[in-house]
Amino acid sequence: MRPGPDRKARREAGVSALIEYVMITTIMVILFVVILLQMNSTFMQGPAQTLQYNAFTDIGNGVSTRIVDVYAIAPPVGNITSSFPLPQDVAGQDYFVEVYTGSTAADQYVLVSQGSITSNISLAGISATRNVTGNTTAGGMNQISYNSGGF
Repeated sequence: MRPGPDRKARREAGVSALIEYVMITTIMVILFVVILLQMNSTFMQGPAQTLQYNAFTDIGNGVSTRIVDVYAIAPPVGNITSSFPLPQDVAGQDYFVEVYTGSTAADQYVLVSQGSITSNISLAGISATRNVTGNTTAGGMNQISYNSGGF
């Protein structure tokens, strides 16, 4: 009779292959679940927040430029009004635009924000000579008004 693997060795080999398969499958499922949970924040929210910040910076620069332009062509006596559109939304979200004075009269800013995402743009060119204030929400036509006598 030839020597060969006995039945016990064959059964143990079959069981160890099954355990190996179950362990590898379990590890792969756990990794898949972890990656699936991280996918939304990594591939959806991160780029959307970056898009919103960049769009808010562009909107703030546009509002700042329009304010400086109105001031540059403003008459010594009289008033002038300029209308301009703002985007309806950014990445499907509404936003808020505010022009405010900082700690001193020379520190004036345009703040564009939505939730925790904000872009603060310095209002350059007129900060020491004119006080600028106001706010608006997203979308539609907006106006910048200048009156030499003040409001």
